[in-house]
Formats: sequence, structure tokens, C-alpha cells
Amino acid sequence: MKSKSVVAPLLLALSLVCFGQSEPPSALLPALPQVPTAAPLSVDEAVAEALQSNPEIRASVRRLSLAQAKTTTARSLDDPMLMVRDWDTPLRKPWDLNQAQMMFGVQQTFLSKERRDVRSRVAGDDVELAASDLESMRQEVAAEVRKACAGLMRNADEMKLLDRQRALLKEALSVTLVQYTTGKVPQADVLRAQMALTRLDEQLIELDEERDTAGAGLNALLGRRPDEELAIAGNYAAARDLPPIEELERLAILHRPELARLRMQIAKSKDEGQATRLAMKPDFTAALGYMVMPAGSASRNAYMAEMIMNLPWLNRDRHDGESKQADAATALAQAELEARTSAVFMEVRQAQIATLAAEKRVKLYRDTLLPQAEEAFKASTAAYQNNRAEFLTLIDSQNLLLDIQTAYYKASSATDAGIAELERAIGAQLPDAVGTLPAPSGTDRSSTDKSSKERTSK
Repeated sequence: MKSKSVVAPLLLALSLVCFGQSEPPSALLPALPQVPTAAPLSVDEAVAEALQSNPEIRASVRRLSLAQAKTTTARSLDDPMLMVRDWDTPLRKPWDLNQAQMMFGVQQTFLSKERRDVRSRVAGDDVELAASDLESMRQEVAAEVRKACAGLMRNADEMKLLDRQRALLKEALSVTLVQYTTGKVPQADVLRAQMALTRLDEQLIELDEERDTAGAGLNALLGRRPDEELAIAGNYAAARDLPPIEELERLAILHRPELARLRMQIAKSKDEGQATRLAMKPDFTAALGYMVMPAGSASRNAYMAEMIMNLPWLNRDRHDGESKQADAATALAQAELEARTSAVFMEVRQAQIATLAAEKRVKLYRDTLLPQAEEAFKASTAAYQNNRAEFLTLIDSQNLLLDIQTAYYKASSATDAGIAELERAIGAQLPDAVGTLPAPSGTDRSSTDKSSKERTSK
């Protein structure tokens, strides 16, 4: 009884961290040196920076600019041609141009207005396709940034929880070692405490690796160097009531860039098909020239005018084949739209399921499992203090509480990631939030200092 009464108060102090009672955890820890960090970014600020600086988005913007530039030349005619012709020059005196006929002329091929209009529409379709690609890239990058920020916030919460746990467990181990040297506690209790501390060190190493990897990935999305310092500030996303699946599918049809792109691809294929059919109409080339006749001619100066017309109906098989190819391309684009719509509906449903499940886990951990784990830890502490439980039972109940708190953070992060993925799946933002996910027992985001709201990835 006496040997266990020494360790129990320290473990009771440990419970203060887990339960979030009267004295904040910072009061139990020695002051740590402040490490300079980069100015923290909110999630919205990180998204805005990514939309501005992400390399893939910038490349998509360039592709859009290129497509827009091509529209200015879509209706242009082919280049005019200058012709210089020398004929009827005597072979005996090839240098005697006075005996030759010289002609200087200009010719221009004219396409019909309908064909030039179709070429302009096709160029405009390319602009719409590039714009859809850009919007798709922007939404994908924004979703990845939000998921990365949620992961970093969850990582920082877990690290803070383990850091506090480790400091208190280390202090308890020091006191237990002193008592062990005097024979007041068994060696098994010391070994179990050491193993628990080592396992915490292992988890912190894993979290360090996860933080650095996620930070490097987020830096890449923001267009920064992978090793640049990065800090994310803020809370988990606000809770919201998700629309029914029918409304989500309707929003996806209206706003998903990939579907809009395929619809535009169908329109482009139809325009290209019309262009191939218009190729059956002849094009005309007009030429006008000035002629210098040989010396001795009745008139040394003359002109030449000609009109040239192609005969496409004599090459009907080729043009019919091109028309069939355009129709096949239209049918293919329609089939791809149907297949992609089905895949998008699946993505929407999967994201909805994941988000709803994460929200249910958050509620379960917050309202049921955390209170139960806290009560179990209190009961184990009281039982150990009264010599009715083993030290291992106390450690197990404390580890269970730690696991549930960690699972709460993971569920909160999964809710953020699920909402980001759902918004990407429908191509639009969900309705405004109706509330904020409360923090679990033992964390008070509103009352802690600034450092508890700023999660640093490096």
C-alpha cells in the first residue's frame, strides 16, 4: 500500500492533462525555448496562395492564354502569294529577256464565310476546354491543400498531446526510480514505465516523419521549396448538414469541370464534323498579274486574271471518310461523358459516405468514448492507489484514453478531408457551416495561448 502511494499522485497529475481539469498542462511543464517559425497561414490563406503560385495551375493558365491567342487567327485567310513567271525565252539567247514574256502576279485563296465561322467556333471550343482544365486543376489543388492542412493540424494536436504525456511520464519515472532504489516499489513498475516512455518516443518519431513529409507536400502545392518552414493556424472545419445525394449529384452535373469539359468536347466534335462537311464546297483562288510582252509585240504591256476552283466532289470518298471520323469522335465523347458522369456520381457517394462516417466517429468519441475512458482511468487510478489493481492495469487504461484522444483528432481531420474531397467531387462549395466541431476533453482551443492554435509543420 505504501509503495504504490508514491506513484499514484504522479499518475493523478497525468490525468489532469487527459481530463482538462483545473490546472492547464502548461503549468505542469518546464518552460521550453521558443523556436522561430514562419508566419502561420490559415487554411483559406494556404488555398489562396496555392491557387496563385502552384506550378501546375500556372502551366494551365499558360495553356489557356495560348488557346485564347489562337482565336485571333482562326478566321484568317491563307497568306497571299506573289508569282514571277518567265516564259517563251529563246534557248539560243536565254539572257535576252526582250524576247521573253515576263509576268508578275498576286493570288489569294478565299474560304467560304461558313468555313471560317466554323474554324472560329472550333478555336473557341479549345478555349473552353482549356478553361475547364484550369478550373479542374484549381479545384484539385485546393482540395489537396485542404486535406494537407487537416493532416498537419491533426499531426500537431497529436504531438502536443504526446509531448505533455511524455513530460509527465518522464517525471513519474524519475520519482519511481528513486523509490525503487530504496526498495519501495518493485522493478516491474519501473520497467513498465520505461517501456511506456519508449513507446511514446517511437510515436513522436513517427509523427515527426509524418509532419515533415506532409509539410514538404504542402510546400510543393504552394509553389515553395520543399524544405521551407510552414505553419498552419486555425481550427478544424465547421460542421455542416450535407445535402441529400440527389442534390449533390445535381451540383456535380452543373459544376464539375471534367463533365463540363466533356460536354464542350462533344460540341467541338460536332463543329469539326460540320467543318468536314463544308469541305465538300469548293474554295476559290483569284490571281491578277502584269505581263511584259516580247520586243516587237503590238503591245508590250498586258495583264492577266484567273480564277481557280478546287473540285472536292471528285474526292468524295476522302471527305465522306472524314465526316464519319468526326461523327465517331462525337459518339466517343458522348460515351465518355456518360462513363465519367457515372464515375463522378460514385466519387460523390464515396466522399459523402466518408464524411458522414467521420462526423459520426467525432460524435462517438466526443460524447461517449472519451467520457467512458476518463471514468475508466479514474477508476484504475483509485484502485491502484488503494492496492486493488496492478500498475500495468493503470498504464493500460491511460494508454486507452490516449488512443481515444488520438482517434478523435484523426476523425476530426478525416471530416475536414472528407468535406474537401466532397467539394472537389461536386465541383462547388457545400452550404455554409452550421457549427464548429468541439474539442475533446482536455483541450480548450478558445482559452489556450496562441501557440495552441498555431500548428507548425517544421
